[in-house]
Amino acid sequence: MKQTETILVTGGTGTLGGHAVPLLRAAGRTVRVLSRRDREDADGIEYVTGDLTTGEGVDAALAGVGTVLHLAGGPKGDDEATRTLVRAARAAGVRHLVYISVIGADRVPLAWLRTKRDAEQAIADSGIPWTTLRAAQFHDLTLTMVEKMTKLPVLPVPGGLRLQPVDSAEVAARMVELALGEPAGQVPDMAGPAVYDIAELARPYLELRGRKSRLRMPVRIPGKAGKAYRAGANLTLEGAETGERTWEEFLAERV
Repeated sequence: MKQTETILVTGGTGTLGGHAVPLLRAAGRTVRVLSRRDREDADGIEYVTGDLTTGEGVDAALAGVGTVLHLAGGPKGDDEATRTLVRAARAAGVRHLVYISVIGADRVPLAWLRTKRDAEQAIADSGIPWTTLRAAQFHDLTLTMVEKMTKLPVLPVPGGLRLQPVDSAEVAARMVELALGEPAGQVPDMAGPAVYDIAELARPYLELRGRKSRLRMPVRIPGKAGKAYRAGANLTLEGAETGERTWEEFLAERV
């Protein structure tokens, strides 16, 4: 990649993008962030308005861009948004598409994970050199889940469900490394340093909040998705890159 090339970041104002954009600037790269609403340029970062769901403003956002770091995502529609981005990137002559996906996108039969899998396929079929990293659930999202679950009268504990949460800042650093490098296709997954069930995630949170352990209620995730989770289809226990920051360390700073 040429030092002067512009990197377009989608999702640059989100959790992952909030870590990645400053790292790109620190590396001396020209950064453009695609945002749904108008923002003032700041700290050497250009903000452009565009919407991946409608395509409005996307062609203009990609003008002169060499690399796209595609971090935008949501509970639905990621496949269509990515197809929109791919069409515009191809027309603009983009030379590297870098995408963040989710571990288990090809193994857990849930609708939102299917959109991730289809987005991965759109990237791979784009004709543009690409790199895709699948990551585990971020500590930030895990905390949101634990906060909600521990507000219930009893703690639901889905049997067999395990998570290997990873620090979003560490994932962002890896994504930036990939964006600054050569296209590498599907790279090893990235997960956290330890695997937890729901009770193990809740215990240190409750302790830090000075709250008593909750009565546990075993529940069963039904259907094919439950079977996949019980089989660990959302985990990569071998061959993954692992972050260093543990769930307990994250909680100690956030709770």
